Amino acid sequence: MLSWLCGRVLAASALMAAVWFVGSAPDSGVRSGIPSIGGPHGPVRILRFYATTGAILRGDKAELCYGVANAKSVRISPSLEPVAPAANKCFEIVPEHTTHYTILAEGFDGDVVSRAVTLIVETAPAPRRGDTNMAVAANLPFTLVSGRPVFM
Repeated sequence: MLSWLCGRVLAASALMAAVWFVGSAPDSGVRSGIPSIGGPHGPVRILRFYATTGAILRGDKAELCYGVANAKSVRISPSLEPVAPAANKCFEIVPEHTTHYTILAEGFDGDVVSRAVTLIVETAPAPRRGDTNMAVAANLPFTLVSGRPVFM
């Protein structure tokens, strides 16, 4: 019985020593295989930066999405809204013209990385006289001639 108890105490002591050793080891920036986000654990990285579509019609909406790792600050220009370091964040944009967006992420070591994306904003083509599909699609006034809608 005493040898069994001594074995358990020895095993518990070894486990506590191992936990203490791991806890005092230098931080590698990886915990349980998951890279840290927003902490000083390695170089700053842009994980993603994209618009949900490459082109929209004027007045339409799109989303601009970004994700960074190991960043202490993030800026997107042209300035849209205040942004903070995040692994995955999207927000709605409604640009009036083709816009070139740039993200700048600053790391805890002072390094800065950037990436850019362009969202093309197109204007709807002007309907031409007699173009029935454009008149109906653009919700323009039309009249029926021989049973077909005709743009006025």
